[in-house]
Amino acid sequence: MAPPQAALEFLDFVNASPTPYHATASAAALLDAAGFTKIKERDNWASTVQPGGKYYLTRNGSSVVAFAVGKRWQPGNPIGMIGAHTDSPCLRVKPVSKRSANGYLQVGVETYGGGIWHSWFDRDLSVAGRVLVREGSEGGEPNFVQKLVKIDKPILRIPHLAIHLHRESNFNPNKEDELLPIAGLVEAELNRPATETADSASEADYQPLKALPERHHPRFLELVAEQAGVDVSQIVDFELVLYDTQKACIGGMNDEFIYSARLDNLNSTFCAIKGLITSVSTVPLDNDKSIRLVACFDHEEIGSLSAHGADSNLLPAILRRLSVTPSLSDASNPPSASSTAFEQTLSTSFLLSADMAHAVHPNYAAKYERNHTPSINGGPVIKINANQRYATNSPGIVLLQEVARSRAVPLQLFVVKNDSPCGSTIGPMLSAKLGVRTLDMGNPQLAMHSIREMGGVKDVEFAVRLFEGFLSRFGELEGRILVD
Repeated sequence: MAPPQAALEFLDFVNASPTPYHATASAAALLDAAGFTKIKERDNWASTVQPGGKYYLTRNGSSVVAFAVGKRWQPGNPIGMIGAHTDSPCLRVKPVSKRSANGYLQVGVETYGGGIWHSWFDRDLSVAGRVLVREGSEGGEPNFVQKLVKIDKPILRIPHLAIHLHRESNFNPNKEDELLPIAGLVEAELNRPATETADSASEADYQPLKALPERHHPRFLELVAEQAGVDVSQIVDFELVLYDTQKACIGGMNDEFIYSARLDNLNSTFCAIKGLITSVSTVPLDNDKSIRLVACFDHEEIGSLSAHGADSNLLPAILRRLSVTPSLSDASNPPSASSTAFEQTLSTSFLLSADMAHAVHPNYAAKYERNHTPSINGGPVIKINANQRYATNSPGIVLLQEVARSRAVPLQLFVVKNDSPCGSTIGPMLSAKLGVRTLDMGNPQLAMHSIREMGGVKDVEFAVRLFEGFLSRFGELEGRILVD
């Protein structure tokens, strides 16, 4: 049997998205194709955002928020929200990355997030990210623009030390000294013809920082410039991360699995964006009194405390602006309606915090609470923690069950053992920041935070259907859950 179409579409999405910048661009491409209009935070939305419209915006090029406004929207009405994140644990190229030792060229990297770093050894690695380039205007000052780059061929590798030289059973590499990728041989670099460097075009200009060729290998800069479609001399700075060039694929004897990097959390990002797009096409906005919204943030893996993370003002600022969006009939809004619209919207809204969940591992079953062992392809997992590491409570479970029932989506439950630590998500922080009812959930997976993770093909379709149902039906269901 062929894998579900949603799973195949996800493979295209994740393969095109090795960084949060690419994930945001991939999400924007899906939204553009679905007729969503791009807007900017810096602009006035008064004459732009209208009931019945579909919009999206980005911040820093690494976080994206998309929403559709019901035609029967009134200021202060509820907003059904799904939150996810665009980042994953990775290795990031250092600002000064040029290294060499024992005849090898190496690239200095910094760990980002809590990765399983030994899984990065013996993989065919490359780099991707964004480059800030100088684009001159004739007779005027230059502009600096962002370009996305993704070098498709393997250029880096972190080899294991041979077992003959390392007999210890546990392998815990030193992240500073033993996690350095090899990029080439010093001899090859010395014999390579010289090329124009980043500072040769403007040698008379004062350089506050050392020139890029002093900080990074010249050949490395050339490869980045080729992908950006510019000369090396135009590169001013960049933010690049390493990624595994092996593409995500369908696996298992019956094509039941997905083998992929960045399932955590591009799986949720993709399903949320697709759920929003599908909801608008299957259940039109004509009779909807709510706003359907998806927010995918950067920097969740390092605590979300940034200008474009979930602990920023991004979502609160957008909700405040949306809460006072006029209805189609201004005459139906009393002048005082907007004074408490923001607080009214928060009190009636709901957030699904979508982040991947742990499937039971057959070789380590004792690590799981015996009655809470989610299975791959068993449907989305509701995550519960008595100490509020997850924000789920009973009213949220009731709401999600009603949605799942209407879309024939199976659900599972997960709690950690009392003697095990529990991770957390953007759910508790946004719930506390906004006072919005929240539920934590996500698709089950294995090998979370490895360079190569494992999930289920059916779960992608389940999540898309669940998110479509939640966004389509929330305005109607909200008033039926009678808990203040």
